[in-house]
Amino acid sequence: MLCRVKWFSTDLSKSVIYRIFDVMLTSEQCRAARALLDWSQGDLAEKAGVGIVTVRQLEAGTHEPRRATLDVIRRALETAGVVFIDENGGGPGVRLRKPPRKKGKH
Repeated sequence: MLCRVKWFSTDLSKSVIYRIFDVMLTSEQCRAARALLDWSQGDLAEKAGVGIVTVRQLEAGTHEPRRATLDVIRRALETAGVVFIDENGGGPGVRLRKPPRKKGKH
């Protein structure tokens, strides 16, 4: 079951949330995750094994992606160190995983 929800903010930018079962990825989360990693849309497409058009459509909110597509995109971002923050009253977001502490350093 795919649920597509749209709303508009005061600056008229489009926001789209894709929720398929337990996989949630907003167009904003995808763009923000790429920015944190300094990846282009082409970089993400290559790492996820999808076409660049797929990434563009996901981020623009013009395409309802399949669950498998969301899975591979999210997995590629998570493998690179992105942590997805689900809606928790403050809205969904992303951050980078804290790097592991090096032994012997305090």
